[in-house]
Amino acid sequence: MAYSATMKQAIGAVRAQLASAGFGMADSRFAHHGVHRVDPHAPLLLVACSGGRDSLALAAVTHTVASAWGMRCGAAIVDHGMQPGSALVAQRAAAQCERLGLAPVLVRTVHVRVGGEGAEAAARDARYEALAAAARETDTAAVLLGHTRDDQAEGVLIGLIRTGGVDAVAGMPAQQTVHGVRFVRPLLTVSRAQTTTICTDLGIEWWDDPTNGDAFAPDEPLPADYPLRSRVRHTLLPFLNEFAGRDMTERLAQGARVARRDLEWLDACTDRVFTECVQLEPGGDPCEARIDATRLAAQPQALRFRVIARVLTICAPGSGAAHVDAVEALVSQWHGQGPVQLPSKHTANRKKHVIRVCEDVTHANRRHSRQD
Repeated sequence: MAYSATMKQAIGAVRAQLASAGFGMADSRFAHHGVHRVDPHAPLLLVACSGGRDSLALAAVTHTVASAWGMRCGAAIVDHGMQPGSALVAQRAAAQCERLGLAPVLVRTVHVRVGGEGAEAAARDARYEALAAAARETDTAAVLLGHTRDDQAEGVLIGLIRTGGVDAVAGMPAQQTVHGVRFVRPLLTVSRAQTTTICTDLGIEWWDDPTNGDAFAPDEPLPADYPLRSRVRHTLLPFLNEFAGRDMTERLAQGARVARRDLEWLDACTDRVFTECVQLEPGGDPCEARIDATRLAAQPQALRFRVIARVLTICAPGSGAAHVDAVEALVSQWHGQGPVQLPSKHTANRKKHVIRVCEDVTHANRRHSRQD
């Protein structure tokens, strides 16, 4: 079959990312032209498919690559139940994946519990849990996600709006492990326009999420009650493109690739320093940690902050930048100051060269009194 230039580029992107993840041709017979039967126990790739153009294009491309490499290719569709007709959209996506030749095709319905982080974050958490469960159920080698270059650029802008820092600029990783399952994003160098072309060329009809705001005119800003990602896509990025006179999507995605490389090195250094300077109390509930302030003070400032942030994420969820700054001051600006109050009823208190992050004794005594 002759492929278009767009399809060839997408195939190359998927091949490259799968190879980077350690996948390759099953055996030498798949190097020869012709039809080859894939072994029933060959590694399985599971494409997360929403029915949108990006995930359907990924399903088509991944099936092509997997067949050529002697791997199996299936799909998992998650119905969040948050919009009218979502079950019908999920079933339609499943039927499309089956027509493309993917097997198995799984549909999972989840209940999204919206908390303080908002509906979008709650839906994402529920989706990853469902995809990870489906992967474990089918002994999947990796779950593939259809995030594109456009999604990467939008994610960087959202990260800068909400948090900032190197982690925000680095965007989404091409590979990560969530709930013990490997997730791979092969299309981070492929644009949304290209996935649209692939679906059009293959005669695939896709579903557009109404919360994307496609019904609004390009020069009409989306209302504030639309998801932030939709407003960034519809309003902010087109403005940046016009203002800069260039494709800022490519610029932001390219910057994310460079920042991700640097961040991975920084994370490796943080792992080393964390092991050297932090002791977590085994089986502690609530969590307790001891930080060797003298050893941590000898480290570069960037590593000190990242190690402390990791400790607080583990022991005092909900801690923010101000809490990290205050605990870091116990390391680098120690002059006998008192304990730092942290979320989750924890404190960080330094005595001599050790900073102890643990549940506040006052809160603990109150709790035990209530129980008594």
